[in-house]
Amino acid sequence: MSLLDFGWLETVLLAGVRIVAFLIIAPPFSHGAIPARIRVMLGLGLAVAVAPTLTAQQALDTGAFIETLIMQVIVGFALGFLIQLAFAALQSAGGLIDLFGGFQLAQGYDPQSLVNGAQFTRLFQITAIALLFTTNGYQMVVAGIVRSFAVIPVSSMPDLSVNAQSLATGFSQMFLAAVQIAGPLILVLFLADAGLGLLTRVAPALNAFSLGYPLKILITISFGGVLFVLLPGVVASIMDSGMTLLARAG
Repeated sequence: MSLLDFGWLETVLLAGVRIVAFLIIAPPFSHGAIPARIRVMLGLGLAVAVAPTLTAQQALDTGAFIETLIMQVIVGFALGFLIQLAFAALQSAGGLIDLFGGFQLAQGYDPQSLVNGAQFTRLFQITAIALLFTTNGYQMVVAGIVRSFAVIPVSSMPDLSVNAQSLATGFSQMFLAAVQIAGPLILVLFLADAGLGLLTRVAPALNAFSLGYPLKILITISFGGVLFVLLPGVVASIMDSGMTLLARAG
């Protein structure tokens, strides 16, 4: 009689694969500053920690184990992508501000967060990651993937139609949140362009559009600073949305 329960060991390994796949995609653990080996160690450690709550299954043959392993990778990636999708709203909002504020020409690639954008895009992304660590939001991310085992056990097949619906809902909420975050500033910039257009129409000799870029930069930095102060509340709201998406996926 073997002293090692292979069914329990396979269950823990499958849980660890799901958690590692989740940590590769989900912020803030997806940031390049966190080494891959740390994510793997954290994922396996969490799998061992949640092992008492997992239902040990019978030892699988090679084909069934590989099939279940691939499914756990897909589930982990899908759940992590839902969290990534929620936080993409901040990145999209920063992109809208850069576009309408005239900063879009100064784009740069951040290899750590894998973000290609201008100043406000990268600023919002970095700030969101920092707030996740300072406000213990990362604990909610970890708790979300741990709770997924109660809804989607490692031995069962998830309902892919529900996950597809959650992805569609996440996309729509992401675009809506981006417009809600950047909408007031975009409206102010639009009114500034409209005012300059009317001024040029009334007094063409003033060449008011020559003041367009400096004025829009001043407005963007001023109102962007106000929006930056409100980011902690925005990140908390996005965190709640991400947890809701995870619950719906389950």
